Amino acid sequence: MLKAKIKSQVETIEKLFAKVEERRAPQSSAEWESLAFRLHNLYCAFEDLFKIVADAFENQIEEKTRYHAELLKRMAMEIEGVRPALLSSETVRLLDNLRSFRHFFRWAYTSDLDTRKLRLVLEDALSLKNRYRHDVSVFMRRLFESSTTKQKEGK
Repeated sequence: MLKAKIKSQVETIEKLFAKVEERRAPQSSAEWESLAFRLHNLYCAFEDLFKIVADAFENQIEEKTRYHAELLKRMAMEIEGVRPALLSSETVRLLDNLRSFRHFFRWAYTSDLDTRKLRLVLEDALSLKNRYRHDVSVFMRRLFESSTTKQKEGK
């Protein structure tokens, strides 16, 4: 079931990457806002992936004020005997920039978008694509190799 949930969420992330890439050269303020919305949605989709992993293996995050940052941080942690790390530290760094932008976008009702900053967020998001794919692939391989080994050992 976990494998299917992760696969489904990765498909959602891929669709959102395609939408971000379609909007990567905005000209008008409406196009910039559309790009910002897609980047916001992209991080939300990543966070849903993190929740799938966390729900399968971990206790709840106690400190609700830092929930989003803590959830992301946990994805770089290997929990010995439980699960490998989902993400590398570099992927987490890029995602943390996207997380910060998502927070700004969600709460900045009256602020205008700074296109210089949005370009940096876009650059980080596009850099994420191959990194996260590699990280998820390694995670799945290690996780399911580990579970196969445990089954063979009768654990």
